[in-house]
Amino acid sequence: MENPIINNHNVALNQFYSRIYGIVGIGVAISALTSFLTIKIFWQSVMTFVQQMGWGMLIIWLVPMFMIFPMQNAAMKNKPTALPLFILYSAMMGFLLSFTLIAYTDSDVTLAFISSAGMFFGLSIYGRTTKRNLSGMGRAMIGMLIGVIIAGVINFFLGSTMVVFLTSIISVIIFSGLIAWENQKIEQVYRQNNGDVSNGWAISMALSLYLDFINLFITLLRLIGFARNNQD
Repeated sequence: MENPIINNHNVALNQFYSRIYGIVGIGVAISALTSFLTIKIFWQSVMTFVQQMGWGMLIIWLVPMFMIFPMQNAAMKNKPTALPLFILYSAMMGFLLSFTLIAYTDSDVTLAFISSAGMFFGLSIYGRTTKRNLSGMGRAMIGMLIGVIIAGVINFFLGSTMVVFLTSIISVIIFSGLIAWENQKIEQVYRQNNGDVSNGWAISMALSLYLDFINLFITLLRLIGFARNNQD
């Protein structure tokens, strides 16, 4: 005979996961639509900016990094501005992504997106179902991510394609690990709060997974681009 308390717990936990995945899906859809419209309507302006504004590219990519902190703060305090900020952030990321996507073919972008989506769902299932504690791996991935960010900033001035290639491979490993860990963390957050998880918690967790997906997509796109260029 099934225990109704356990049943209710599982239903509520599944609903929490569904809320998070729903927000992630909204964010990815907004980013994709914004990128498409930006390239479609402002193709020439985007191309000119990419070709002429080397420093500008570094600066505009720093903007969303500083937006993460007020968004997380709003989410953790369950403020009504948390979801609008997330939507605004997703649109901004889509706009910024257009400056990267314009350098790749449609087939490259499609392959990278499908690969990222497949990996995301597979790693999400693993993170949710594994009995292994992934906390140690998660902390290690964050440490590696800091190292990759520092290497990326330094390489902006050096311009080494080999460093880009190596950091892209490492980044795929990092974001794969983070996706699995953060999916396991969702259940831990749910249990720690005895099921009393607000929309703020859902938005906070969704933001982390959204960033993991976007970064996994970008790094896979770079690797696909490297492979195509080596074949030409």
